[in-house]
Amino acid sequence: MHSQYEISEKWVKASIVGTIWAASEIVLGSFLHNLRIPFSSNILTAIGVVILIATSYIWTDKGLFWRAGLICALMKTMSPSAVIFGPMIAIFSQAMLLEIAVRIFGRSILGYVLGAMLAMSWNLFHKIMNFIIIYGFNIVEVYADLLKYAQKQLNIVVDLVWSPILILLSIYCLLGIVAAIIGIRIGRKILKEPAENRTTHFNRSRAEQPNKTPFNYSIAWLFANLILMVTSLVLINFTAWTIWSSFITVIAAIWILRYKRALRQLSKPTLWIYFVAITMVTAFVVSKIQSQDLVNGLIVGIQMNFRAIAIILGFSVLGTELYNPKIRAFFLKTSFKQLPLALELSFESLPLMIAMIPELKVIVKNPVSIFYQIISQIEFRLAELKNFPSRKIFIISGAVGEGKTTQISKIVEFLKAQNIPVGGILSPRRMENDTTIGYDVVDIATSHRKQFLTLTTDPDQRSIGNYAIHPSGLQAGQAALTLEINHRNKVVVIDEVGKLELDNKGWANSLNELVDHSNLHMIWSVRTTFTEQVIQKWNLQDYTIYHLSEGENPKVGQAIAEQIYGKVPTPI
Repeated sequence: MHSQYEISEKWVKASIVGTIWAASEIVLGSFLHNLRIPFSSNILTAIGVVILIATSYIWTDKGLFWRAGLICALMKTMSPSAVIFGPMIAIFSQAMLLEIAVRIFGRSILGYVLGAMLAMSWNLFHKIMNFIIIYGFNIVEVYADLLKYAQKQLNIVVDLVWSPILILLSIYCLLGIVAAIIGIRIGRKILKEPAENRTTHFNRSRAEQPNKTPFNYSIAWLFANLILMVTSLVLINFTAWTIWSSFITVIAAIWILRYKRALRQLSKPTLWIYFVAITMVTAFVVSKIQSQDLVNGLIVGIQMNFRAIAIILGFSVLGTELYNPKIRAFFLKTSFKQLPLALELSFESLPLMIAMIPELKVIVKNPVSIFYQIISQIEFRLAELKNFPSRKIFIISGAVGEGKTTQISKIVEFLKAQNIPVGGILSPRRMENDTTIGYDVVDIATSHRKQFLTLTTDPDQRSIGNYAIHPSGLQAGQAALTLEINHRNKVVVIDEVGKLELDNKGWANSLNELVDHSNLHMIWSVRTTFTEQVIQKWNLQDYTIYHLSEGENPKVGQAIAEQIYGKVPTPI
């Protein structure tokens, strides 16, 4: 791997810690929220605090908390929930607050407890700010007027406006203290354990990850959505209800047509329950307490809800566009280039971490021991990742008709049998009466097949040699080689790389993206006459060439797998 893609040990550690936290967020978070368990957000925050504090007894690197929080927040995109933007901000903020407290007060009981209290209290602040951002300051006025009205009707002396907030804040702080104490106990217990006893190998069974549906990302849409969102908020504040209601209805329809997330948000019953409830409560407060017209109260309530729809849908669609691989590639060119590499390690480890989480009844029975068992493994995982081989490129070199595609197909079959995720394309020939009449492109992940090259006698149609390119086949191949499709794969196959690519056509752009902006292992088939040119064009450093002129090697797949993962079973 080129030096510009090497990842620092601190980011590797953050990757491990962030992945453990993300696994709990994804698995337990979905479970808790689906059951509508009270204080579920606080339970998840407590788990994160315990993980961070306990691991800090093993690894004392400065900046580990916020890095782990950032990775966990970004991995929250794996969650089945459509609402991820808010939780992502919350996770990162909690990690930052714990980091700040420990920086100020040191790795002491005081630092950990204050940091945990701040991290837990963020949940309350986050909820209050969410309501203000979504519904505007009108929601504050409605809340205050409603409680003052209740205070007056019930003849209560205590200020009801602040009392519920202070009570909740006390509960959150108490939960933070409990989480800090558990984390400290686990961390101290792990330190007392001999280091050699903390290196039990992980169970390498792989959890199945859902295939991501291809999406046509667009930087233009990202900025357009941001402008539409801001415009809708401006119109709500400065125009008549007929204008802002029409505008938001139109942009909501546009977002629904382009983004599935927008439709999922609007289909949630809780959104419409809130819509009716807030409209009615606001109408009551404006007309009864503020002594204004009932119609004006209804308009204020509807205005708050339309603002909520614009904000909720807006953040949802912005979150979708921010997954754009071009944005990821941009960060690779900045001082944040370590982050995408750490995320690649995290996504590789995530199925492993999820598989380690036991059944709920086991967690409920003895949660502290579960934390200990998982966190005590981090040093082994660090050693494993540090010894993990860098990105390698394997070249299957041979002459025309020598069997490059056949060899690669066997390699793909072997890798899949070893549960090594493989993506990319194959280019099998189309034959007629022992004559090659064309080449197809096959998406390895989906097995979809398209015509790519067809023999032609028309000189005007020729794109390469005696063949014409089918645009649909070219597009299908390029789609199968994108980073967004392959980000969960370990190996990407490109069959074949040749004259088209050397002329910056065919799969050239896909190769540029994979070589420059990924840490994926790759297998290329290249004609012998082009091999040196291909190596020079892409400035390949860590590569291995298998020459078919020496005969087909049935153990190439095993050799490649061993370089990627270490020792593997002998193929049958």
